[in-house]
Amino acid sequence: MSVKLSLSAALLAATLAGCATTTQYVDQKTDKVAVMGLDYKDFESAANKMVNDMLNSPLMVHPKAAQGGRFVIAMSNITNDTAQRIDTDQLTKKIRVSLLNSGRFVITTAVGLNGPEDAMTAKSRALKGSKMVNQATVKKDGRVIAPDFSLSGKIMQRNNRVDSRTQQVDYYFQLTLTNLDNGLAYWEGEEAIIKRGDNRTVTW
Repeated sequence: MSVKLSLSAALLAATLAGCATTTQYVDQKTDKVAVMGLDYKDFESAANKMVNDMLNSPLMVHPKAAQGGRFVIAMSNITNDTAQRIDTDQLTKKIRVSLLNSGRFVITTAVGLNGPEDAMTAKSRALKGSKMVNQATVKKDGRVIAPDFSLSGKIMQRNNRVDSRTQQVDYYFQLTLTNLDNGLAYWEGEEAIIKRGDNRTVTW
């Protein structure tokens, strides 16, 4: 390699390094950066508002709440109807944690729309009769609690052009709690997050 070519390569590398963005931690309490797509702040906001609405609903109070009664919730299907590749667990996990921490609900992982979230509840009972396992410690049949409610919903996205330079993106978080005893929706909630920005910005 010639000296001239070597110097050019070194100069290019130095230039690229100088333009690189420095990685830094984000203080989530003071972060004001907005993006056109959905980010952690949007999921946090939607989850908090929906949980507060659930907790304020008179239908979501267990009839034996004074004695420590809690409703059991099973996770159903959360549909992603956006242009983004969203793991819907990002929303439901925040809701689950908040509901558990409220002391009024518990989540079953032994029952789910597409099978158990955690198969160990069933597998642990398959140890019955195993010579390796102390049979007195094997979990008994007939002990798993069936869910009272299922949580289902959808995340939607609608793009609209405001003018030649500006677009508006509407995101809707919709959730339903269905009473599995009678099939009726005992709670429904919708939270809208609206963003406006440059028409050239993509949201996927």
